[in-house]
Amino acid sequence: MDLFEKIAANRGPLGSHSHYAHGYFTFPKLEGEIKPRMIFRGKEVLTWSLNNYLGLANHPEVRKADADAAAEYGMALPMGARMMSGNSNLHEQLENELAEFVQKPECMLLNFGYQGVVSIIDAMVGRHDVIVYDAESHACIIDGVRLHAGKRFVYVHNDMQSLEKQLERAQRIIDETGGGILVITEGVFGMSGNQGDLRGVVALKEKYQFRLFVDDAHGFGTMGATGAGTGEEQGVQDGIDLYFSTFAKSMASIGAFVAGPENVIEYLRYNMRSQIFAKSLPMPLVVGALKRLELLRTQPELKENLWTIVRALQSGLREKGFNIGSTSSPVTPVLLEGQIPDATQVTFDLRENHGIFCSIVVYPVVPKGVIMLRIIPTAVHTLDDVAVTIKAFEAVKEKLQKGLYSKAEVPAGLQN
Repeated sequence: MDLFEKIAANRGPLGSHSHYAHGYFTFPKLEGEIKPRMIFRGKEVLTWSLNNYLGLANHPEVRKADADAAAEYGMALPMGARMMSGNSNLHEQLENELAEFVQKPECMLLNFGYQGVVSIIDAMVGRHDVIVYDAESHACIIDGVRLHAGKRFVYVHNDMQSLEKQLERAQRIIDETGGGILVITEGVFGMSGNQGDLRGVVALKEKYQFRLFVDDAHGFGTMGATGAGTGEEQGVQDGIDLYFSTFAKSMASIGAFVAGPENVIEYLRYNMRSQIFAKSLPMPLVVGALKRLELLRTQPELKENLWTIVRALQSGLREKGFNIGSTSSPVTPVLLEGQIPDATQVTFDLRENHGIFCSIVVYPVVPKGVIMLRIIPTAVHTLDDVAVTIKAFEAVKEKLQKGLYSKAEVPAGLQN
């Protein structure tokens, strides 16, 4: 069969819905200034879908730093990959400051988070090594694991007995191959909001020889006394061998980093193909990241404001009888009973009739019969925003329970 004909016949699990979903349910366009209230299809909506935890996207000092750096350097400098011609003092300064902030000896900048995680895994393990990873790991971890030529075992989410069982299997293999074990988990899981049981994983180092790689994309800047992440929150930052985060969440930018022992980071600099063969992070993004990191360190009120909203939102939802799972982070999932067609109606009702824009997640990400409304609070939301949202969710929940959505139809022609 011709490749293009195959694609036409099978557009994938998401692409198969593109004929009605595109532009509204998928690939929607939020317009205007980045803030809690933005414009969607000509109407103002209260937005809970932006990865802008600390509100830095439109912080005046950040906007000025970004603008000044763009004016001074443009987007082209430095040209080339860092290994060849794309290095600078500012790149190295940012690495040094990040390493100090997350309490690690050394740090390496990465162009993107997803690409970075895949490439770290690819560089760290060979065919004689074994990967053991959490079942609810992000897609970037899953895709990195899929590239691994050796054995890989998955353990039940946050289940230390399951992890220990897989470590026993891994140990038997490396006893024969002479390889090593890499355990991979997340600091904060982006769908459930659960923290990874880093304390439990680190404790198993007393019985098993492995290295721990933590993707803390949602924990960096939001968790821990200083914002250094979930390892700091749980008191086990030293037990994390490789600490990763992206700039796309709390930093409201583009880029990422990995931090760890000097010799390991040096190894990654010379062996991560996604960085060796890619253009260096542009100077305005580096300068902007330095300013964002400065604000993380010097303005603790940003994180305090975030957690004021998080506590009000999560306690308010629980008081109204909503199931928000066992989240212990800013990520706030609201679990409702309903079928996949109901999710379309819920989305439409929230956006058109209540002016609420949030992400809606259905099977297979959550079990059949469950609809998840995922809320991402930020430091620039208000308590009034929380009250309006909870009231809207109450109305939606009542309609679901009465089966009203199954009788309704979403107007045709939503796509632009």
